Amino acid sequence: MPSLLLRWRFFVILALSMLVLLWPLHGLIQSYYLGGLQRKNSQTLDLFAANLSGTLKRYEILPQILGRLPEVHNALLQPQQTEALAAANHLLARMQQQTRADVVYLLDTRGTTIAASNWQHERSFIGHNFSFRPYFFEAMEQRTGTFFGLGNISLKRGYYFGNAVYVDEAVVGVLVVKVDLDFTESLWGNTPERLMVTDSHGVVILSSERDWLFRASRELMPAELAQIAGRQPYASQVPEPLGLADSQWLRFDKQLEDISWTVNVLVPRQELMVQVQTAMAVITASMLALLLVLGLLMQRRRHYLERIEMDARARAELEGRVQQRTLDLQTLNQRLREEVLERESTRQALVRTQDELVQAGKLSALGVMSASISHELSQPLAAIRSYGDNAKVFLEQRRLPEVAGNLDLITALTGRMASIIEHLRAFARRDPQASEHVALQPAIEDALALLAGRIHELGVHVVRDIPDATLWVEAGETRLRQVLGNLLANALDALAEQGEPRTLELSTQQTDDWTALRIVDNGPGFGPEALLQAREPFFTTKTSARGLGLGLAICDAVIKSLGGRLEFANRPEGGACVELYLKSIMSEVNLEAREDFA
Repeated sequence: MPSLLLRWRFFVILALSMLVLLWPLHGLIQSYYLGGLQRKNSQTLDLFAANLSGTLKRYEILPQILGRLPEVHNALLQPQQTEALAAANHLLARMQQQTRADVVYLLDTRGTTIAASNWQHERSFIGHNFSFRPYFFEAMEQRTGTFFGLGNISLKRGYYFGNAVYVDEAVVGVLVVKVDLDFTESLWGNTPERLMVTDSHGVVILSSERDWLFRASRELMPAELAQIAGRQPYASQVPEPLGLADSQWLRFDKQLEDISWTVNVLVPRQELMVQVQTAMAVITASMLALLLVLGLLMQRRRHYLERIEMDARARAELEGRVQQRTLDLQTLNQRLREEVLERESTRQALVRTQDELVQAGKLSALGVMSASISHELSQPLAAIRSYGDNAKVFLEQRRLPEVAGNLDLITALTGRMASIIEHLRAFARRDPQASEHVALQPAIEDALALLAGRIHELGVHVVRDIPDATLWVEAGETRLRQVLGNLLANALDALAEQGEPRTLELSTQQTDDWTALRIVDNGPGFGPEALLQAREPFFTTKTSARGLGLGLAICDAVIKSLGGRLEFANRPEGGACVELYLKSIMSEVNLEAREDFA
């Protein structure tokens, strides 16, 4: 009991020590986050100040350059001539558009505007006197006049640059450029931080918070109020105090020495407090978790000691049970041996079953292959039979050239049958096949020639809309002719069920990536079920004597292996439409076939 009390006393002292550490930790964390905010906003201030200074410096030299132009001299020397004033107005308007300044205007030696870029506007500066503005009398003193304030004509803020215009080293007027700085406020964006730019009087002249404009950030002296009343830079001669409490805002500023402005970034203190409070919450939670872990470790140590004592008492009981458990283990081992033998028998039965399934799969594949070969060879065999019968007739008539022509056709068809058998065998075994560059028109003509007899028999009118220029596609010579023969044969089968007239239309469309062959007939078209299952093997709407339902399935598989696609649809006016898409080849060089039927 005394040792337990000592342990808990140590635990309480440790907890109090951690609580005492929270106060200096709070100061360190606040300093850390405050330094991060200072670094972040210092960079922001540097970027904004550089952008603002760069904008002003870009326009600083502009009055000196424009004051040397002859149109400006003519307007000042001959103010009674309308042509001279008009030329100056057009020149200043053109310069304002090119330089994106707000207003460019010309004052005579009395401070009256005689020409301005806004001469056509309702609030034109022409005729107004600006001799009270600092940029005028500073320029008349042969200095660069500068001034920021609210225009008493345009009612818009702007930064003014004024320079004297010299003719024969005599000052004849002042050229003024007004720069619009409103865009600098929009660059700030919607952020918790606030932007504020104050002039030498401490009055806000630029700010991301519109309500702060032209309000004094500090108390103004009587001399400053008198200067404001004389120059009239703001909407009011006595700016209202801004009244920003230091308890609510963190202020970071940067001085612009050239123009006596101060750029301020104000960060809500709440943002700093949220970060500090979050970090303190994490640290406090970590300390509590550490205390909890220490308490649990102390508790576990006490339980561990209790368990050692209990284990010592239980060891004697365990020694008595060892013999009984040994007997139980022997019985369990015997059961495990029996179970192993039973599982081995089951595994051997599973192996035999798998062998039988493999054999059944081979028989099924052989059946599909036989059906595919029968379907693909039926058309060439019919053509060979027809050419053989014709050869007999020509031989009896001693028309030997026709006989030789039919025998050549029979030889070509037997070669094609061998190619089809090799292709089907490779397709069934999933052998790799390389594509080649194939001309589309000869393949179409070969397929039509193969079916010419049936086309003539049915009286089908074939309409071709195919360009004369060779269309090169990525395919295989044999595979493309096989697909075209199947598609045209299916179209003729459909037309056989249709009364006259029977029409078969072939057309092509070509893009940079695809060449599309469109086969359209005026037959009965696809049924709803056929549109959904046309690509499935052994699906057919024909009788078993006329088809096995493998043609479209094989065509779809072949086209997919070539990187193309088949699409089936019905025309609104009736009939089926089959579209064959193949990859276009711009080159006219036919690559050597690389089909490998291993």
